[in-house]
Amino acid sequence: MKTAIVVFDIDGVIRDVGGSYRRAIADTVEQFTNGAYRPTLTDIDYLKAEGIWNNDWEASQELVYRYFEAQGKTRTDISLNYQQLIDFFQSRYRGLDPEEWTGYICSEPLLCTPNYFKNLTENQILWGFFSGAMRDEALYVLQGKLNLSSIVLRAMEDVPGKPDPTGLFEVIAELEPEEHQHTPVLYVGDTVADLYTVTQAKQLQPERLWVGVGVLPPHIQQADLERRQGYQQNLEKAGATIVLNQLEELTPAKIKELIS
Repeated sequence: MKTAIVVFDIDGVIRDVGGSYRRAIADTVEQFTNGAYRPTLTDIDYLKAEGIWNNDWEASQELVYRYFEAQGKTRTDISLNYQQLIDFFQSRYRGLDPEEWTGYICSEPLLCTPNYFKNLTENQILWGFFSGAMRDEALYVLQGKLNLSSIVLRAMEDVPGKPDPTGLFEVIAELEPEEHQHTPVLYVGDTVADLYTVTQAKQLQPERLWVGVGVLPPHIQQADLERRQGYQQNLEKAGATIVLNQLEELTPAKIKELIS
């Protein structure tokens, strides 16, 4: 019998995106404010802490709008082409050649090893992924860097964005044998939106045991104590049962402890 299902967010959990997605957000906001404002990682964290900006294109657009609003303009005054913003963002993140990526995605450090997932499988723990990244960007790391196979994944194109738990439910449905329905589920993420997803799942399916697991992303681990504590508290308020410094602290023994 399978003991648990663990579903992972990818960005900030499986790969470090501080120098890629978040750098692309900063580049994009700087570009569309005509060089007047470049958000820091802290600025981006404050926005993400609101729990509704999981989509980085939308987060970039929102930061542009808020900059101009602070200058006394209304959103209707601002001429902002969302598709142009997306195209610029992607040119930074993937690079200019759509066939051969050369952008920031190519230099993302991994935050776990393939053996981590092998160990879960050997301990009768099912696993999959629910990410706000585009599918091919998620597979770039899961297949291309971690060499994982038979991946169960829901990505941006597949389901509504977090904190809507539809993608989480679909991953579970694909993983869970019918004879073992209501297996305990852990969802692992690094943002408030990730933990809100677990909270919504609990409300919609209260008959199942849900455990929200927060992970501090690398740029927060490198921050001062006050900022680390503040970030952890935000994850806990959003629904994290436990907050870890890195994914591989979530061992099979820890998983069994959390669902016992």
